[in-house]
Amino acid sequence: MQPIRVVFAGATGKVGQVLARGVAQEPGFALVGAIAREGVGRNLAEFVSLGGRPGPEIHGSLEAFLAAGGQADVLVDFTVAAAARKTIPAAIAAGIAPVVGTTGFEPGETEAWAEACRKRGLGGAFIANYAVGMMLLMRFAEEARRFFPDVEIIEMHHKTKLDAPSGTALRTRARLERRRGDLSAPEVPVHSVRLPGLVAHQEVIFGGPGQTLTIRHDAPTREAYLPGVLMTCRWVLKEKRVAFDLEEVAFPGT
Repeated sequence: MQPIRVVFAGATGKVGQVLARGVAQEPGFALVGAIAREGVGRNLAEFVSLGGRPGPEIHGSLEAFLAAGGQADVLVDFTVAAAARKTIPAAIAAGIAPVVGTTGFEPGETEAWAEACRKRGLGGAFIANYAVGMMLLMRFAEEARRFFPDVEIIEMHHKTKLDAPSGTALRTRARLERRRGDLSAPEVPVHSVRLPGLVAHQEVIFGGPGQTLTIRHDAPTREAYLPGVLMTCRWVLKEKRVAFDLEEVAFPGT
């Protein structure tokens, strides 16, 4: 069986380095391309320890990767919205399934790319958070909202995170709004914290008469996202469908 060929956008970033290393070392996967602003023309292994494996050349864009003869099955994109807006449509046009962890898009953008995937017969994923624990937090929180209409979200990230609220918090809020037991309940407030020493953390706090319920997820290291990314890469190629939550990948048919 041929390995899944992955071109990684954002391969020299904080999350990208961890995930690119994981993809390169995973059986059944081949890291065939790297896209980044830093190190164009050099080998990714100069920037990221790939466990002794040879790394791909870094290109400045997906178009440059393709022009150099690069071929891939999946694009994994962990960049920023401005860069991803160019990379994702180029991948879809080239028949490469996008697996996107980038957030900060305008309303409707990911839905448009999802429809483009469907028209090309491609799978795709536009998921705010690939950590399995966060997937479960959202699932549990939806159930809790049936019984606790009063709820607030606190998301805490490292000081350099660009978007606030985080895409994960916004997705959590959207899912909670969809599952309100009391439709007259107020909208869910989201509070953002940006401090040195934090990585990625989120709490969903429910309050009721005489009690509170807190559901919390902590990702102190970025390895938390790797299992979900690998699972999703396999899923988009097998199912050729589009997902907006990791739950759709992990629990098909729910």
